[in-house]
Amino acid sequence: MKLVAKTFCGLEEVLAEELTNLGAEAVEPLKRAVSFEGDQRMLYRANFELATALRILVPIHEFEARNENELYKAIYNDIDWGEYFGLKNTFAVNGVTRSDKFTHSKYAALKTKDAIVDQFRDKTGRRPNVNVENPDVRLNIFIQDKNCILSLDSSGDSLHKRGYRLDGLEAPINEVLAAGMIRLSGWKRDCNFIDPMCGSGTILAEAAQYAHGLIPLRLRNDFGFMHWRDFDEKLWQDVKENALAKSYNFKYQVLGFDKSFQAFRQAERNIENAGVGDKVTIARKRFEMLVPPAGGGMMIMNPPYDERLQNENINEFYKMIGDCLKKEFAGFTAWVISSNMEAFKHMGLRPSRKIPLFNGALECKFQKYVMYEGTKKLHKLNFRGGM
Repeated sequence: MKLVAKTFCGLEEVLAEELTNLGAEAVEPLKRAVSFEGDQRMLYRANFELATALRILVPIHEFEARNENELYKAIYNDIDWGEYFGLKNTFAVNGVTRSDKFTHSKYAALKTKDAIVDQFRDKTGRRPNVNVENPDVRLNIFIQDKNCILSLDSSGDSLHKRGYRLDGLEAPINEVLAAGMIRLSGWKRDCNFIDPMCGSGTILAEAAQYAHGLIPLRLRNDFGFMHWRDFDEKLWQDVKENALAKSYNFKYQVLGFDKSFQAFRQAERNIENAGVGDKVTIARKRFEMLVPPAGGGMMIMNPPYDERLQNENINEFYKMIGDCLKKEFAGFTAWVISSNMEAFKHMGLRPSRKIPLFNGALECKFQKYVMYEGTKKLHKLNFRGGM
């Protein structure tokens, strides 16, 4: 099958690497997606095992349409919808349009839905019901210019819904974005991991799962493909058993901190829900009071960008972050995500890498800071044997 894994802008290469490691064929990064090829086993594995995918789509029809009538006719005439689901099944259609011919994605989805319903009604005298919240079958219509791709959504709910985050602070970071940041950081699970401003604990949960080789979707018990007519229960159980048998011998610590009591308690609950409560150490502590573990490590933080910070100057806050990194965190690699480019400047550190990412609708930079022992110059001299 030709398949498409959807993801966030900036995570395409990370997802492509995940798919390659999974054994997918013809892997090709696209915009906010990665195309690949695989059989039914690969479809099930992609949904269950990928950490940086939002949805796995199965294209079933590609055609051209210059207006709504041509869109309707192609969907009504070219596909026997009874092969995919029946009158007892509910369905829903999601639309994405990048076209001056179809300017409203919801309208394109509505015309697609109408064509499917009308075909059932004309053939059987009855129609299946639409359920936008929890349908048995989800469909996706993607239109770019006049090119239309109609796909089955094999995931159902978005794959960022791991099943562990019951509590969340305002604007928590998405699980897929958190998993992508961890992999973008280059962390090889060969040192300690710290999130010093952990909020409700999403980055910590994703880091702990990655550190110990735990399957990100292991708590989910419902996927879209389970409601398809060709669902293979035996194959699905085999995929799960093989995936869950894997593990990674992680020898270091995953540590989380936050100054907020509310955040600390919510992070505790979410990490416990994720089944990694015994693999993460959390404490309520301000960043400037932290004493890092010996031996260095990897740090990823999602500090306030501006609007959530109260009673403090945002630029001074970021200056404090930079000062603490320089003073206390020698030997660490620190990654910081923020949408506040001006505040970044006040850290007083030069990033060695900047990666554009989106946290929700906010355009952000994910920036890398390598904290050497002493100055960078002295580090280079030591490395070369000059001192």
